[in-house]
Amino acid sequence: MRITLAQIDSGTDVGRNLALIEDYCARAAQEGSDLIVFPEYSTYEKSRVDQSFVDMAEPLDGPVAAKLHATAARYGITVVAGLLEASEEQDAFEERRRAFNTLVAIGPDGSRLASYRKIHLFDCQGFRESEYIKPAPEPVPATFSCGGMTFGLMTCYDLRFPELARILAEAGAQSLLVCSSWVPGTGKSEQWATLAKARGIENGMYVAAVSQTPPVSIGYSMLIDPLGTVVHSLGTEPSIATLDLSPHAVQEAREHFPTLRHHRLL
Repeated sequence: MRITLAQIDSGTDVGRNLALIEDYCARAAQEGSDLIVFPEYSTYEKSRVDQSFVDMAEPLDGPVAAKLHATAARYGITVVAGLLEASEEQDAFEERRRAFNTLVAIGPDGSRLASYRKIHLFDCQGFRESEYIKPAPEPVPATFSCGGMTFGLMTCYDLRFPELARILAEAGAQSLLVCSSWVPGTGKSEQWATLAKARGIENGMYVAAVSQTPPVSIGYSMLIDPLGTVVHSLGTEPSIATLDLSPHAVQEAREHFPTLRHHRLL
């Protein structure tokens, strides 16, 4: 099957972001791609998470999601993108209403295949994502099928938690889709690559790690194969790459290194 990594530079203009997503989908469809993967916060992004992220949040049947569904159907391609999902209610212990940082997977017929609310929120490097973003109340793995393969969804900071990747692998995922807006900083590009490779090696699976571009993020979206080799890496500018995935490569890696079978809980 064919996958497209869509490294974009989302901003605060939702209309412009949606138009950019549609343009990239058209380009991916022309290249025969089955699946296109966009970053975290694809439809609205800025350097700091603030109240505007909550204000811009909509239900998953709102206008922003509807546009994504229509785009997937128009170009006959599966789309994975990050958006802001409105929370239905404010918990008693919350000081303010918060939104969910959500990934949606939309099939080529425009139907929703899966949705994933970010589990691990980025309260690091002076950031407090949890002030305005709500973690998934019931953390569950999210997978979907496309082109004869099964994909597991992760968001940015989730990459630092190997347990989630293992749970997704045990749920049948042959590739991780890591949609990110990886915050810049000392050593962060190296950590991004190292962690992506590790998750692939540990589980014998592909890792498609897609990030926003500078200055908000670092770029360097990449595809890692099931043995931890970088198949392709983008730079720091907005761009796309369409690449082939093979379920046989996953099977072969897991036959040589059967970590899923050998794993023993402590």
